Amino acid sequence: MDTVTHTLFGLTLYGSVNKNEWSKDAKKALLFTTIVGSQIPDIDVISQLWDTSGQYQMWHRGITHSIFMVPVWAALIYWLSRFIWGVGDKRLFWMGMLAVFIHNTTDLFNAWGTGYFEPFSSVRITFGTIPIIDFVVWGIMLAGFIAHKWLKKQPHVVYKIVWIFIIAHFAIQTAQGYLIYQNYSDVYDEQALAASFKPWHFTFVGKSDGRVDIYQTTAWGEAILQEEIDSHESANLDLLFEENPEAETLYDWAPFVVIVDDDEVLGLYDPRLFRGGQAILFEFIEKTQDLEFELPDVEKHETDWGELDDSSS
Repeated sequence: MDTVTHTLFGLTLYGSVNKNEWSKDAKKALLFTTIVGSQIPDIDVISQLWDTSGQYQMWHRGITHSIFMVPVWAALIYWLSRFIWGVGDKRLFWMGMLAVFIHNTTDLFNAWGTGYFEPFSSVRITFGTIPIIDFVVWGIMLAGFIAHKWLKKQPHVVYKIVWIFIIAHFAIQTAQGYLIYQNYSDVYDEQALAASFKPWHFTFVGKSDGRVDIYQTTAWGEAILQEEIDSHESANLDLLFEENPEAETLYDWAPFVVIVDDDEVLGLYDPRLFRGGQAILFEFIEKTQDLEFELPDVEKHETDWGELDDSSS
């Protein structure tokens, strides 16, 4: 999820706690715990400062987003809260655990995915059933805020209901994604999904024998074929990986890729992020360095990882 959504998760988690008997310092420590816990896994963005080998794409949402790091982050936040406010309430540790768990787990539902079981597994887990920025989640939180102000109910009651609706939204979206996967299970060897900003709408990508098809679809409606792309699976990628390390990282990170091998370029891109005839994540090398050309199916530039990070945190 994006930074704003993670922050709102932290605020909603804070609001869902009954704080009637909490001291002023304890409330400050709790707010600190829920906000920082909802953000701290994204501390990996600083790895851009020393990334010289094109590994940022694997570092971001890697070990810091592992389920095994949840108690580590929670313990650190608890220690900071105790040091700053002198509050040793063990409930802060458990709230920190919950905040970090929510961050790491909700990120699984985006197309970007996470290294949820690192360091024991380098596999990127992604369901692709929730967009990076989910306006439905924002709307649910806004409705909860308005209900709290209008109905004058205890905030912890209202925001617990907000969490129920958020969980239901994730469950409904993911159930529909599962049905779409099942519809194509006998058609393609490899499949991937990316949720649209429009609720219940998805981009489905299937790959078999070097052919990649991209559809706009829903769980109940007819799929609309958007693109048919040939991937040059027999291409030798050794030189590409040697001259452009980001390409090898992308190859390892994506569920599968489209390989481009023509007279002008050798490269690959993630078809899940193919928009308007252009690939957002495209890494390549030019075969003829002094030849100017336009790519018909992919955007002619190397990825700016800083720009991507702003929209995928």
